Amino acid sequence: MDASTIPELVDAAAERFGDREAVVDGDTRWSFAEYRNEIHGIAAALLRRGIRPGDRIAVWAPNSARWAAAALGIHCAGGVLVPLNTRLAGSDVAALLDRTSTRLLFTVTDFRDSDFVAMLASVGDQRVEETIVMSGPVPEGCTGWDALAADMSQSRTQPASVDPNDLCHILFTSGTTGSPKGAMLRHEAVCRSYSSWSTAIGLREGDRYLAVNPFFHTFGLNGGILACLITGATLVPLAVFDVPAVLTCVAAESITVLPGPPTIYRSILDHPDGLNADTSTLRLAATGAAPVPAELVRGMRDRLGFTTVVTGYGLTEASGVTTTCHHDDPPKLAATGSGRALPGTEVRVVDPEGIPVPATETGEVVIRGYNIMAGYLDDDAGTAAAVDNEGWLHTGDIGRLDEAGNLSITDRLTDMFISGGFNVYPAEVEAVLRLNPDVGEVVVVGVPDSRLGEVGMAFVVPASNVSTNPDAIRNWARVELANHMAPRHVEVIDSLPTNPGGKVSRSRLREIGAETLTT
Repeated sequence: MDASTIPELVDAAAERFGDREAVVDGDTRWSFAEYRNEIHGIAAALLRRGIRPGDRIAVWAPNSARWAAAALGIHCAGGVLVPLNTRLAGSDVAALLDRTSTRLLFTVTDFRDSDFVAMLASVGDQRVEETIVMSGPVPEGCTGWDALAADMSQSRTQPASVDPNDLCHILFTSGTTGSPKGAMLRHEAVCRSYSSWSTAIGLREGDRYLAVNPFFHTFGLNGGILACLITGATLVPLAVFDVPAVLTCVAAESITVLPGPPTIYRSILDHPDGLNADTSTLRLAATGAAPVPAELVRGMRDRLGFTTVVTGYGLTEASGVTTTCHHDDPPKLAATGSGRALPGTEVRVVDPEGIPVPATETGEVVIRGYNIMAGYLDDDAGTAAAVDNEGWLHTGDIGRLDEAGNLSITDRLTDMFISGGFNVYPAEVEAVLRLNPDVGEVVVVGVPDSRLGEVGMAFVVPASNVSTNPDAIRNWARVELANHMAPRHVEVIDSLPTNPGGKVSRSRLREIGAETLTT
């Protein structure tokens, strides 16, 4: 597809795929033509509200057809989408709305018994001009979806003109210190990246794509919503990952494509009720974000029925995807690497001086090409630290390239680890654990986990004259932290190991953690 902006993708998909089913969400079933009309209606309603090109509009909600339509409507109005993590607290969202100068917010009041509008109200006025409630009761002062729909039907404004180099998303990622950074992405970069990615993995017209990856994440947003527009696949959003719900949907909707981190496949294979549903329609699995063991790939093929399993590697700062396996690669490649660089991008593995190392040797992974972000929002220093003067994005990941250019990630320069597909930054977890009066010192590292890839292990030195109970610390953390951040293991120790320079040796703690779990 030659479209270089997201509005062009919307129009091209309607022209090419017309009456084919574009989105299925409960009773909602839109053809590509109807999808385009819904998107254009939202764009017109936004333009009638005075939205101008470059204005920021946030979506804070679980996956749904309305999420996808609202996001694409924002783009067609010339706005910049700010997707917000549904796991964030109200105070965190309030801060991000303020930082991005967000004008409008799309959200919900009925997600997992949470009212996001009330969560924001509890931390004070958030300065957005209007809050649009996509589902759930509509609080006073907010606009309901039905009211927006009525406005959409009366709006006849043409979509805004969008340039390929215009910003389309501000996606927040955390640095190693836990300070959120807003990666600014461009229309052409994401359109080109996911057109190449879709071709490489073999996503095709008529596929039925179950979107369990959250739309607030670059993979769910670009590798889901946009990839389906590019290829003519049917998007089937799922609000919450739940094994029975997934299996029911696979059977009911004849799902052919089920992307996600390795943990979702492990959860399905290990579910205590077994695989009672028909998964014979499954064809393609696209995974990554954590190591993919060979035995998991075998289970995905033999028990779930996937004929193609591909892996990939990417960062939000590189539009979400940089390397990928191809659908016609040898099957074993998915369990040994993350594939090759997208056309038009470069991937190198370099030593500490920035000099490329020979094939099969390890070093830092750096990336250059059209897919690199425009920069971090209001953070020139952070941008300069991430992207050097020659345009290379320094990922902080350690890897190696084979002779054919296939990348394998072997470690991280940073302390971040990935649990169930979500980044976990030890500094954030440690800051919370230190609030516990029984904790003197604490260091958190990632340790292997068969289901989630990695989980946190906290090494705690008790506060003076305190007898610290590991179970009590673990249970306390589960209350204070998001599920993926709360350490699964707590070890109470007398002192933290240090290197000759006096710094805590995280590598030694990882070794101790791995040894502890195998004894």
